[in-house]
Amino acid sequence: MKRILLILFIVIPALEVFTLIQVGQVIGGWPTFFLIVGISFLGAYLVKQQGMRTLAQVRHELASGMIPGESLLDGACILVGGTLLLTPGFLTDMAGFVLLLPFVRTPVKAILKVWLMKQMQNGRFLYYRR
Repeated sequence: MKRILLILFIVIPALEVFTLIQVGQVIGGWPTFFLIVGISFLGAYLVKQQGMRTLAQVRHELASGMIPGESLLDGACILVGGTLLLTPGFLTDMAGFVLLLPFVRTPVKAILKVWLMKQMQNGRFLYYRR
């Protein structure tokens, strides 16, 4: 767990700063700034659009008496993708955009399912069945 936190709080921001500096040297400071702001606005638009669609799907599945498992995993991927898009930097923006692509979310959701099942089997999550 300490290694993951080390990567999240030290290595990724350092790589982001390095990437911003490199891009700024190539295209200039203001174009880099406007590119970051533009990507954030585009990401916010995409997250809103896909989030509303996913929310409508969850509501439809609940109204039909189904459990919205896949839709909730889609929502989790969209939430994480949106968070990454709002974080300044090109690397996190790329990861965020990847999570917003539906065909990429499918393998990510499969990995999440396996991880969640392992967590439940180890007793880290409680779940109830009727």
